Order: sequence, then structure tokens, then C-alpha cells
Amino acid sequence: MGVEGCTKCIKYLLFVFNFIFWLAGGIILGVALWLRHDSQTTNILYLQLGEKQAPNTFYVGIYILIAVGAVMMFVGFLGCYGAIQESQCLLGTFFTCLVILFACEVAAGIWGFVNKDQIAKDVKQFYDQALQQALMGESDASNAKAVVKTFHETLDCCGSDIITSTFTPVWRDDLCRKDSLKSFFENTNCHKKIDELFSGKLYLIGIAAVVVAVIMIFEMILSMVLCCGIRNSSVY
Repeated sequence: MGVEGCTKCIKYLLFVFNFIFWLAGGIILGVALWLRHDSQTTNILYLQLGEKQAPNTFYVGIYILIAVGAVMMFVGFLGCYGAIQESQCLLGTFFTCLVILFACEVAAGIWGFVNKDQIAKDVKQFYDQALQQALMGESDASNAKAVVKTFHETLDCCGSDIITSTFTPVWRDDLCRKDSLKSFFENTNCHKKIDELFSGKLYLIGIAAVVVAVIMIFEMILSMVLCCGIRNSSVY
């Protein structure tokens, strides 16, 4: 027996929310893939200093976002089909998937909040280590120079916050562009640029997570109400 009245209205409302949810999943998947292949982050996070790889903790969050986007598209389709078919089984499966997805998103949000400062800190330490090797002419100086120049060219910066140790030699032409002195006095050192790079991208991920969480809460409520309506209608 089909649902009627208010419950029927909820059915179509749930379908609309699920369609939005499916679209949001596609958008999140697209944004995650863009972040994964963004030239600035890939140029930096694929660097290798001797046997040490650049910190790539940032990619953990991106891979989680890719998985969430793909699962959202599947769950959104499942919810749309379940709402149209008025299937308690499909809606129950949909609700279970939503709860699991919501729990994963909360866990990912906690992980991102805990690691948001650590990600930039690790990259800055990697840059400082390469800069020190390049300036001091250590055994692997050629590799260190290549790493430092990649940072400078990718982020349009030069030098770090450690002015006392790097102020004199950092303006060498083999490491920085000729306009680096101007960049330094405009406070565009690489530490600041690294902070801006990752804070901006993490902020974008945070906005996406909040929007999705709000939609998911509405969908869980609507799916529960619709299931109850279908059950009551079948009784009568």
C-alpha cells in the first residue's frame, strides 16, 4: 500500500534531499581529486631530500575525502531509489549507510582538527632542513638546492622565519630569484606561504564536511519518518 498525505510529501522531500546529497558527493569527489592533483601541493609533497620523503600527511585527508565523495554518490542513489520504491529494506540500508558515513566523517573531522597545524609544521621543517643543507654545502647539497628551488618557484617565496641563520646567504641567485629581497620585506617568506597553502585547502575541506553533515542529519530524520509512515500505511 502506498504512502499518502504527509508521508507522501516526505517521500518526495527525501528524494530531493538525496538528489542534492548525490550531487554534493560528486562535487566533493571532484574537489578532492582537484586537491590531490593540484600543482602546488604535488610539486612540494612529491619532493625527496636524500632518502627522506616530504611529509604527505595532507594526502591522508584527501584520500578520505575521495572515499567519502564516492560513497556519498552511491548512498545518494540508494536513497533516491529507496524513496521512490517506498522500500523499507532499501531505506533501512540507506539509513545504516548514512550513520556509518556520518561516523566516518566525524572521525575524519577530528583527525583534521588535530593535524591541521601539524601538517604545515612538518612541511616547514622539511623545507628548513633542505634550506640548511643547501646553504651550508652539506654532502647532498645539490639535491637540497633542487628541493629549495622547487619550494621557492612553486610558492613564490624565499627564506624562512629563521632570519638570523639565513639572512646573509639566502639571497644567492642559485636559490632565489633576483626580486627575493623585495619579497622578503613584503613578508612572503616560505613559512608564511606554506601556512597559507595548507590552511586554505583545509578550510575548504572543513566547509564541505559541515555542509554534508547538515544534509546527512536531515536525511536521517526524513528516512526514519518515511519508514514509520510506510510501516503504518502497510498496517492499515
